[in-house]
Amino acid sequence: MSTSTLAAGGTLDFTGTRAVPLSRLIGVELRKLGDTRAGKWLLIGIAAITVAVITIFFLTANESDRTFLNFVGITATPQGFLLPVLGVLLVTSEWTQRTGLVTFSLVPHRGRVVAAKVAASLIAGAAAIALALLVATAATVIGGSPEAWSGIGAHSFGKFGLLQVMGVLQGLALGLLFLNSAAAIVTYFVLPTAVSIVAALWTALSDVWPWVDLGTAQQPLFSGGDLTGEQWSQLGVATLIWVALPFALGVVRVLRAEIK
Repeated sequence: MSTSTLAAGGTLDFTGTRAVPLSRLIGVELRKLGDTRAGKWLLIGIAAITVAVITIFFLTANESDRTFLNFVGITATPQGFLLPVLGVLLVTSEWTQRTGLVTFSLVPHRGRVVAAKVAASLIAGAAAIALALLVATAATVIGGSPEAWSGIGAHSFGKFGLLQVMGVLQGLALGLLFLNSAAAIVTYFVLPTAVSIVAALWTALSDVWPWVDLGTAQQPLFSGGDLTGEQWSQLGVATLIWVALPFALGVVRVLRAEIK
C-alpha cells in the first residue's frame, strides 16, 4: 500500500513510500529475458544446442571418451558464445526497445536496477550450467565408459562455472558500456579475435599476452589440472581489463545517460 500523501502546495510526498524489493526487481529482469523474440529464441537456442552437442558427442565419440567431464566440457564452447549475448540483451533491451523510461521512472535508483540485472544474468548462467550438468549426467548414465566418473572434483565444476560466469558478466559489461545490442555483440566477437590474431603474429610479446588477452588467460581453465599461482594472476589481470573495467565504465554511463 502506498504511503504517499498530498503535501502543501498540491505536491505529492513519496518520502514514506517503500522501495521496490530487490527480489521483485530480479524477478522482473528474469521475465524480461523471454519477453522479446530475440531473448526467447536465444534461451531456446542455448538449451537446444546444449542438448544437441552432448547428443552428437555421445553418438560419435569412442566409448572410452564418454566421460562425465568430457560431456560437460563439450558444452563450454557453445554456451560460452551464447551466454554473453544473453547478458548483452538483458541490458540493451532497455534502450533499443525504449523501455528504460518506464523502468527508471518506476525505480529511480538506477544502481538497484543494474544490481538486479547482474543477479538475473548470474541466475540465467547458473541455469545454463545446471542444464549442462543434468544432460551430461544423463548421457553418462546411459552410455558412459567404465571410468566415466573418474577425475571429478570440485575444481572441475568450479573451472567450468567460472568460465560461463565470466562470459555472462563480460556480455553484461559490454551491454552497459555501449547500450546498443549490435555494437556490444560485434565488439564481443570481433575484438578478442583481433587481439588473438595479433598475439599469434607478434611472437616477441608471447610472455605478455596471457596477462592482457582474456582468451589466452582462460586456456588453463579448459585443462584438467590445477592452475598455478601465475596462471591465476594472469586470469585475474585479464579479467580486470576485459570484464571489470568495461563494467565499471558501463555502470557510470548508465547512471549518467539521458533516457530518450
